[in-house]
Amino acid sequence: MTQLEQMRLALTGAGLEGAWISDPAHIRLLSGFTSGADAKLLLTPGGVTLYTDARYEVQAGEETRLPTFIARPPETLEHAAAQVAGLRLGFEAEHLTVAALDELRGAWPDTTLQPLGPLLRELRMVKTAVEIEAIRDAQTLADQVFAEVRPLIRAGVRELDIAIEIETRLRRAGATVAFDVIVASGPRGAMPHGVASARIIGDGELVTVDMGARLRGYNSDMTRTVAVGEPGEELRRVYRAVLEAEEAAVAAVRPGVRAADLDTLARDLLTGHGLGEAFAHSLGHGIGLNVHEGPGLRKVSEDVLRSGMVITIEPGAYLPGVGGVRIEDLVLVTDEGYEVLSHSEKERL
Repeated sequence: MTQLEQMRLALTGAGLEGAWISDPAHIRLLSGFTSGADAKLLLTPGGVTLYTDARYEVQAGEETRLPTFIARPPETLEHAAAQVAGLRLGFEAEHLTVAALDELRGAWPDTTLQPLGPLLRELRMVKTAVEIEAIRDAQTLADQVFAEVRPLIRAGVRELDIAIEIETRLRRAGATVAFDVIVASGPRGAMPHGVASARIIGDGELVTVDMGARLRGYNSDMTRTVAVGEPGEELRRVYRAVLEAEEAAVAAVRPGVRAADLDTLARDLLTGHGLGEAFAHSLGHGIGLNVHEGPGLRKVSEDVLRSGMVITIEPGAYLPGVGGVRIEDLVLVTDEGYEVLSHSEKERL
């Protein structure tokens, strides 16, 4: 069953007859069109139409087999009006401004508009074989680039230079960075989102590198914390504790496991090492067309793992003024349990 067919079934289950899709990731998911920021997608009982403008006429013809209407935005709503009259139509509240919703209501007075809620989030959590292949290929490329760059992470080098090398090598290989590369050395390691700065890496420090590749629209995500020289015993202790929590959480992945229970497992292990308060974020997240998507691996999550989900496991410990450690693997949930997609070496300190 295609994702478009799954979407139609989900709409029927929600009592809806169609949907107005505005999220670029969802437009790509359902149509294959890669410039979703300048497009909309309309699903009705009578069919599916991609709306974009003249700049993308050739591109849309190459990327999607869906009927495509090329027009300026006001003409789009006028064209769609006849198709949506009298329908109960879902819209993406998270990706539609109040002004845009008012415009829809003005253009389609006979249409009942209702927020889609989590319907598309649920659809996206379990990946197709094609999606898994794209994520796997993106991670393989990220592993390759990290292996090339790891010898460059040494005392006297700027964090920015490491990040530039990562981005340049990914681009040369046909990918882009999935997000701003994090290179956080020494005390900056206490910043979970410490994007690369002009700081010069020092001897005896830990360096956290969080990177991902985007390939064919899909993302990877991986973190490694590496040693430069000989870090002190406290940093080594923290590193070993985070590694223990990370590997224990990965080993517990399998269908039917509550995402919240994985977070608790890792958090309790770090708490046992006196680092519970230093774990300042959730254990992980799903990944796909977006870097962060469902399921959410946090204490309050109601998500349950299913085969075909691709998730991150990324516990960390952050000590202001001292440094920090995060170790992250990309993991596919399988029928039998799990498969780790990130193969970059983890240091043993």
